Amino acid sequence: MLETIDIESAAAPDAAVIWLHGLGADGHDFEPIVPEILPRSERAWRFIFPHAPVRAVTLNGGAPMRAWYDIRRLDRAANEDLAGFKDTDAKLRELIAREESRGIPANRIVLGGFSQGGAVSLYSGLRCDRRLAGLMALSCYLPLASSLAAERAPANESTPIFMAHGLEDNVLAAALGRESRDVLLSLGYRVEWRDYPMAHTVCGAEIAAIREFLIGVLG
Repeated sequence: MLETIDIESAAAPDAAVIWLHGLGADGHDFEPIVPEILPRSERAWRFIFPHAPVRAVTLNGGAPMRAWYDIRRLDRAANEDLAGFKDTDAKLRELIAREESRGIPANRIVLGGFSQGGAVSLYSGLRCDRRLAGLMALSCYLPLASSLAAERAPANESTPIFMAHGLEDNVLAAALGRESRDVLLSLGYRVEWRDYPMAHTVCGAEIAAIREFLIGVLG
């Protein structure tokens, strides 16, 4: 099972947010913003920040780094790493099962992430046979979009999806995010879209919107 950093806002959490970091980062990346999203003791949630495995990334000259899947070319739609997505999907299902064993049902779990982590969240969450509370896709794109219609899970066809992107993102252009949003809307998914005057990062207004979304789906 993936190594994780778990932060509980109060004792006996009744909901969980599984939040995946981007390429080359680790589970500590978004740990500092937890108090901004949920002040301690306001609600009893568990924030789970997994560390991605270390693997060779082709785009970076084969250098080993923490990554949820391999990136082979700048064109994200070309030669996508299906094996890497499937491997990470299996690991995320283990984390969801662990939360269920700790008393939090899948419909009280939000799966989300930033950049690579957001792409994986969309891949796995939309194919998950357990109804999730919500999906959160930050500064990312929809991977393996051509197979989604055939592989989508009925359990999450109505699951709310929060997508946000920086208009000045020079790593993953905002157009990729908008195209992904449009594909999801065409398939009937419920997408809340936000964009911000920022680069490949997060900003205060986005964090406030994430808080609003999480409270909306977790109550």
